Amino acid sequence: MPAPRKPLGVSPWQEAWRRFKRHRLAFWSLWVLGLLVLAVLVGPLLYKVGVNDIDFQSRLAGPSRAHLMGTDDLGRDMLARMLYGGRISLAVGLAAMLMAITVGVIVGAIAGTARGWVDAALMWVTDLFLSLPQLPLLLLLIFLFREPLKQAFGLEAGIFILIVAVIGGFRWMPVARLVRAQFFSLREKEFVEAARALGASTARQVVRHILPNSLGPVIVAATIDVAAAIIAESTLSFLGLGFPPDIPTWGRILYDGRDYMDLAVHWALFPGMAIFVTVLSINFIGDGLRDALDPRRVL
Repeated sequence: MPAPRKPLGVSPWQEAWRRFKRHRLAFWSLWVLGLLVLAVLVGPLLYKVGVNDIDFQSRLAGPSRAHLMGTDDLGRDMLARMLYGGRISLAVGLAAMLMAITVGVIVGAIAGTARGWVDAALMWVTDLFLSLPQLPLLLLLIFLFREPLKQAFGLEAGIFILIVAVIGGFRWMPVARLVRAQFFSLREKEFVEAARALGASTARQVVRHILPNSLGPVIVAATIDVAAAIIAESTLSFLGLGFPPDIPTWGRILYDGRDYMDLAVHWALFPGMAIFVTVLSINFIGDGLRDALDPRRVL
């Protein structure tokens, strides 16, 4: 009788991918988000219409073969502006997420590793930032630093740095609390105790054992932060405090079209749908990652 074949070894990330694929909404949302990213990256290279090309004869025209998403009040092509603005909106969401995750992981790791007054001081700072009213403070920071950054880095780069810093600076606190809780739980596990008994330094314990095992919840938090950053940038642009009119982001296009809802509903419909589909896809992906990275859940 032949011996039973041993199952092939499956890495934790392969198992997580198998679980993720079983979450149908998350799997198809990943494809939708990938197509959106591909469109905004490759689209401007294929669709050669300028974002600021003015055609007064076609102003406020609806979707047609000449202008697939219609035009605005100056006759500028909406599809070209949507493709260009999608780059900025997604770049703001990604950059703000990276900033929030980086700061949150560093603060949470230090607080979860240190003891005594260091942990207490970092959590006091975290609670302080959580208690601040975000929208009024965002408006204040934008009014204070918009002009100096524009003069230092240029119009587009200066506003981009400001928006990313402002949004990312108010999104790191939940990540820091999450990482701190993970560190408190993991540093008492058997594999960490074994590494400590073998003489591993604190830094090695953190880098090689604790931090990699706490990345699952951090990845889920990252997807939430991307969606929140896109919405925050759209909100600031809708309030007229984000990018200027000649730099079209999805939020800015939506803001510019608010006064023409009765004449050109497509002007606000397409950027609103782009924001809705992007945020919804990211949220579904976050749900799928949460289920895939949860070792207690059996799919």
